[in-house]
Amino acid sequence: MSKLADDPSTTAPEAAAGSRLPAGLAFAVVSATTFGLSGPLARPLLESGWSPGAIVLIRISLAALVVLPFGLLALRGRWGLVRRNASLILLYGTIAVAGAQFCYFSAVQHMQVGPALLIEYTAPAAVVAWMWLRHGQRPGRVTLVGAGIAAVGLVLVLDLVSGVGLSAAGVLWALAAMVGAATYFVISADEDNGLPPMALAAGGLLVGGGVLGLAGLVGVLPMRRATAEVAYAGTDVAWWVPLVLLGVVTAAVPYTTGIAAGRRLGSRLASFVALLEVVAAVVFAWLLLDELPRPVQLLGGVLILVGVVGVKLGERTTAAAPVAGELP
Repeated sequence: MSKLADDPSTTAPEAAAGSRLPAGLAFAVVSATTFGLSGPLARPLLESGWSPGAIVLIRISLAALVVLPFGLLALRGRWGLVRRNASLILLYGTIAVAGAQFCYFSAVQHMQVGPALLIEYTAPAAVVAWMWLRHGQRPGRVTLVGAGIAAVGLVLVLDLVSGVGLSAAGVLWALAAMVGAATYFVISADEDNGLPPMALAAGGLLVGGGVLGLAGLVGVLPMRRATAEVAYAGTDVAWWVPLVLLGVVTAAVPYTTGIAAGRRLGSRLASFVALLEVVAAVVFAWLLLDELPRPVQLLGGVLILVGVVGVKLGERTTAAAPVAGELP
């Protein structure tokens, strides 16, 4: 991922890296925004009697059906790539897709959504630590300051400053969801495996849907459905409408664009830009569920943006002056 930055004497790689940044940021924003829509879309379904397991199974399965043709097209018959990366695809689908979804919904069964989401979105810090320990990519001072600012922003956006009681079981489930999210960012950013982004997304979604379906069959993941209409912004819609949107807009689109963003930005920056998902979730909750964000939450959104900029500035500083002994 850092090969382009390792050779500052070559003009063409620098130009290529520069052209990848705007596209990567655009993909990352689309991914975060569409991921953020999932919560507001799912809440009325949950209130009407749907279980989290049934919603997430349909969501991932629909996404797999949408992405699969594009994944096959991207492979162009190179099935050797799938065989060589079978374990990676299984890991991605099991932990980054099914695991993260299952653990997050398990967490919100024991605690409020806000604290669970905040714990899960400590994933960027876990990515920074992983890249440091595994690949020697030690974060600079500016990166750490940016991470701290983004963390403060998340606290404000989630309006946790008043204090909430935390369930030990809920915290453990949310930490497990954090591992799944961090795995998603790290694997998505890996270009060395040779898998096209669409192929990785399709394989991961297929595996994730299979794992969730198996969990439902054995009773680990309760499956309940309802047929009542659900309301968004005062308008009643059929129950299947939000399910289709959850599968296509909040799963197929963000998983594919998220991988594309990771390939261009690297796992560390991509994971921090993904914090915008929390801001998007607040905005969509306001528009669809009439949950108005408080001024402190708007301030938190600004701090998240500032933190993301800080992380990127820190990466540029590190690339310009690499630390002795740092691995590429």
